[in-house]
Amino acid sequence: MKSIFIAFDQAHRERIIDILDRNNCRGFTSWETVEGRGSVDGEPHYGSHAWPSMASAIMTVVPDERVAPLLARLKALNDERPKLGLRAFVWNVEQSI
Repeated sequence: MKSIFIAFDQAHRERIIDILDRNNCRGFTSWETVEGRGSVDGEPHYGSHAWPSMASAIMTVVPDERVAPLLARLKALNDERPKLGLRAFVWNVEQSI
């Protein structure tokens, strides 16, 4: 099992949930509003007067074989609108109940 943490501009929310649905990733946890800034060239998402956009985050836990197809679709979405910002990180899940 793998955990995939996805941080993204709020404009991507519906598309990301659709990608999860199409990849049979039913369960997830969502944080509606998070703040941050890209590590390379992303603009800040602070919800302030100077930087008004906001970000969201979703974490899902999936079988190993679903990771590559899911990441491919997320990358395609990011490639469509790279200035919005979307990042995904994968971690091993050691145990679950």
